Amino acid sequence: QVQLVESGGGSVQAGGSLKLSCAASGYILRRCGMGWYRQTAGKERELVSTIRSDGSTNYADSVKGRFTISQDNAENTLYLQMNSLKFEDTAVYYCAAATWEDQPTIRCNYKYWGQGTQVTVSS
Repeated sequence: QVQLVESGGGSVQAGGSLKLSCAASGYILRRCGMGWYRQTAGKERELVSTIRSDGSTNYADSVKGRFTISQDNAENTLYLQMNSLKFEDTAVYYCAAATWEDQPTIRCNYKYWGQGTQVTVSS
Protein backbone atom coordinates (compact mmCIF):
# COMPACT_ATOMS: atom_id res chain seq x y z
CA GLN A 1 0.00 0.00 0.00
CA VAL A 2 1.41 3.35 -1.04
CA GLN A 3 1.55 6.07 1.58
CA LEU A 4 2.78 9.63 1.25
CA VAL A 5 3.30 11.55 4.49
CA GLU A 6 4.10 15.24 4.43
CA SER A 7 5.84 17.17 7.17
CA GLY A 8 7.52 20.50 7.69
CA GLY A 9 4.57 22.81 7.39
CA GLY A 10 3.95 25.58 9.88
CA SER A 11 3.64 29.31 10.37
CA VAL A 12 6.23 31.77 9.18
CA GLN A 13 6.47 35.47 8.52
CA ALA A 14 6.65 36.81 5.01
CA GLY A 15 10.17 36.57 3.68
CA GLY A 16 10.91 33.48 5.72
CA SER A 17 11.62 29.92 4.67
CA LEU A 18 10.23 26.45 5.21
CA LYS A 19 11.24 23.05 3.95
CA LEU A 20 8.57 20.47 3.33
CA SER A 21 9.29 16.75 3.27
CA CYS A 22 7.29 13.88 1.90
CA ALA A 23 8.14 10.35 2.97
CA ALA A 24 6.92 7.73 0.52
CA SER A 25 6.36 4.12 1.52
CA GLY A 26 5.17 1.17 -0.49
CA TYR A 27 6.14 0.26 -4.02
CA ILE A 28 4.86 2.59 -6.71
CA LEU A 29 4.61 0.60 -9.90
CA ARG A 30 5.66 2.49 -13.05
CA ARG A 31 6.37 5.68 -11.14
CA CYS A 32 7.14 8.57 -13.48
CA GLY A 33 7.30 11.55 -11.15
CA MET A 34 6.61 13.22 -7.82
CA GLY A 35 5.23 16.61 -7.10
CA TRP A 36 3.86 19.24 -4.77
CA TYR A 37 0.45 20.80 -5.13
CA ARG A 38 -1.36 23.30 -2.93
CA GLN A 39 -4.91 24.31 -2.21
CA THR A 40 -6.62 27.14 -0.41
CA ALA A 41 -10.22 27.22 0.74
CA GLY A 42 -12.64 27.70 -2.12
CA LYS A 43 -10.02 27.18 -4.81
CA GLU A 44 -8.95 24.24 -6.89
CA ARG A 45 -5.76 22.40 -6.13
CA GLU A 46 -2.90 23.88 -8.12
CA LEU A 47 0.48 22.63 -9.19
CA VAL A 48 3.48 24.00 -7.32
CA SER A 49 6.33 21.89 -8.63
CA THR A 50 7.06 18.48 -10.08
CA ILE A 51 10.11 16.35 -10.64
CA ARG A 52 10.14 13.56 -13.17
CA SER A 53 12.03 10.29 -12.98
CA ASP A 54 14.65 11.69 -15.35
CA GLY A 55 15.28 14.55 -12.90
CA SER A 56 13.60 17.27 -14.93
CA THR A 57 11.70 19.80 -12.87
CA ASN A 58 8.76 22.08 -13.42
CA TYR A 59 7.56 25.05 -11.38
CA ALA A 60 4.50 27.24 -11.29
CA ASP A 61 5.35 30.74 -12.42
CA SER A 62 4.35 32.08 -9.01
CA VAL A 63 7.09 30.13 -7.23
CA LYS A 64 9.92 30.15 -9.76
CA GLY A 65 13.14 31.39 -8.26
CA ARG A 66 11.83 30.95 -4.71
CA PHE A 67 11.00 27.25 -4.38
CA THR A 68 13.22 24.27 -5.11
CA ILE A 69 12.05 20.69 -5.46
CA SER A 70 14.41 17.80 -4.83
CA GLN A 71 14.32 14.14 -3.97
CA ASP A 72 16.42 11.60 -2.15
CA ASN A 73 15.83 8.33 -3.96
CA ALA A 74 17.75 6.34 -1.38
CA GLU A 75 15.46 7.61 1.36
CA ASN A 76 12.39 7.70 -0.90
CA THR A 77 11.75 11.27 0.23
CA LEU A 78 10.63 14.33 -1.68
CA TYR A 79 11.44 17.85 -0.56
CA LEU A 80 10.29 21.37 -1.27
CA GLN A 81 12.52 24.20 -0.11
CA MET A 82 10.46 27.36 0.06
CA ASN A 83 12.26 30.68 0.39
CA SER A 84 11.07 34.29 0.31
CA LEU A 85 7.62 33.14 1.31
CA LYS A 86 4.70 35.39 0.57
CA PHE A 87 1.27 35.70 2.13
CA GLU A 88 -0.23 34.22 -1.04
CA ASP A 89 1.79 31.03 -0.51
CA THR A 90 -0.50 30.23 2.40
CA ALA A 91 -2.20 26.91 1.60
CA VAL A 92 -2.35 23.25 2.37
CA TYR A 93 0.51 21.61 0.51
CA TYR A 94 0.08 18.10 -0.84
CA CYS A 95 2.67 15.61 -1.95
CA ALA A 96 1.76 13.44 -4.92
CA ALA A 97 3.21 10.54 -6.86
CA ALA A 98 2.58 9.84 -10.53
CA THR A 99 2.46 6.62 -12.49
CA TRP A 100 2.40 5.84 -16.18
CA GLU A 101 -1.05 5.08 -17.50
CA ASP A 102 -1.83 3.69 -20.95
CA GLN A 103 -5.51 4.49 -21.28
CA PRO A 104 -7.04 6.45 -22.84
CA THR A 105 -3.62 7.79 -23.82
CA ILE A 106 -0.14 7.34 -22.47
CA ARG A 107 0.30 9.83 -19.69
CA CYS A 108 2.06 10.43 -16.40
CA ASN A 109 -0.84 10.75 -13.99
CA TYR A 110 -0.72 11.91 -10.37
CA LYS A 111 -2.49 9.03 -8.69
CA TYR A 112 -1.31 8.96 -5.09
CA TRP A 113 -1.76 11.80 -2.64
CA GLY A 114 -0.73 12.62 0.89
CA GLN A 115 -2.97 14.16 3.52
CA GLY A 116 -1.43 17.59 3.24
CA THR A 117 0.47 19.96 5.50
CA GLN A 118 -0.58 23.50 6.32
CA VAL A 119 1.70 26.40 5.45
CA THR A 120 0.69 29.78 6.83
CA VAL A 121 2.57 32.92 5.90
CA SER A 122 1.79 36.07 7.84
CA SER A 123 2.35 39.44 6.26
